[in-house]
Amino acid sequence: MSSAQQGTSAQQGPSGRRGERAYAAVPTFGVEEEFYLVDRETRATVARAPDVIKHAGDRLGDRIGPELFTTTVETRTRPVATLDEMRRELRGLREGLGAAADEAGCRVVASGTPVIPFRGPLEIVEDEPRYRQLADSYGPFVSDDRNTGACACHVHVAVSGREEAVQLCNHLRPWLPALQALAANSPFQSGRDSGFASWRALHFGRWPHVGPTPPFRDAVAYDALVDTLVASGMLQDRKHVYWYARPSEHWPTLEIRVPDVNAELDTVLLVAVLARGLVGVLLDDVRRGAAAPAVADPLLRAAHWRAARDGLRGSGVDPLTGRLWPAPDLVDRLVERAAPALEAAGELRFARSAWHRLRASGGGAARQRAAYARRGDLRDVVDALTVRG
Repeated sequence: MSSAQQGTSAQQGPSGRRGERAYAAVPTFGVEEEFYLVDRETRATVARAPDVIKHAGDRLGDRIGPELFTTTVETRTRPVATLDEMRRELRGLREGLGAAADEAGCRVVASGTPVIPFRGPLEIVEDEPRYRQLADSYGPFVSDDRNTGACACHVHVAVSGREEAVQLCNHLRPWLPALQALAANSPFQSGRDSGFASWRALHFGRWPHVGPTPPFRDAVAYDALVDTLVASGMLQDRKHVYWYARPSEHWPTLEIRVPDVNAELDTVLLVAVLARGLVGVLLDDVRRGAAAPAVADPLLRAAHWRAARDGLRGSGVDPLTGRLWPAPDLVDRLVERAAPALEAAGELRFARSAWHRLRASGGGAARQRAAYARRGDLRDVVDALTVRG
């Protein structure tokens, strides 16, 4: 992957002011998506990941893989430079996965939590020793009957090194709740409306190593704390850091992990270009040595909690002030903060148009609830979430 170039100095957080600067280039980026597999008739999740992965192998190669449970699969794009390339990557992966699922007698669904859960105890993928170690180390977090799994969307943005990634994590902290609200797509849990737009955030947040990334002085401090947490036994290994943003342990990227997976391709593309655009503008502050916004951890957690509860249909918390704002207003600020980098990449028109449509619809959680409201049938929700490429 290529490294990111200098960006713009703009808002310091949701309450800040904007400025402008020229952009010479944009970093490459990639997307990982996690999906549920469901039965064609009942629409309940089914344990057919090994079969689907086998059928997809010839089409997708190492761009498809297992997740913790046999009810889910993950796809991974190649690193790309443009919106059009990302669209082709994601569409190709979804089409290939959908064809493989059809051959395995099931369907692919994009939701942060299952609408109609698996009937019986979930099965752990047996040919991945790390997953068995997770079950041994964390017990009920894995084996509890209430654990139905969770499906997220992860965005990787190329950076020049680990130090840059850690500093970007510091600067990203006040912006990620708005990105979470935009992508909220998991209102149902165990066949019932949870009352949250993103129940995945609460469900997955039970793990002790999930949450906002702590602020770090530098990469040395980051690595020292992670090593200490591994030695303590709370983390199984360094890859087990599930903070909302983190330096990748495998690639020269910053990974943003807060969004739910979404069925609408344009929503996923919007999440991806906003994440890259935000990294682009914040990188200028990092390279100039500007201090990251001081965000109180309790306020930041409140902002993420409110984003999970309300999504786009309600209020959000400005993490810098604690003030409540209409959630779409906070996303507006996010879009405008990323605008200079989006414009440099030729993506600003798409981002504003896609955000306008998403705002009008209320987002993935609102779509799920609307599908259920038509007949009171959860199968209609699953049908609305079926991935078709």
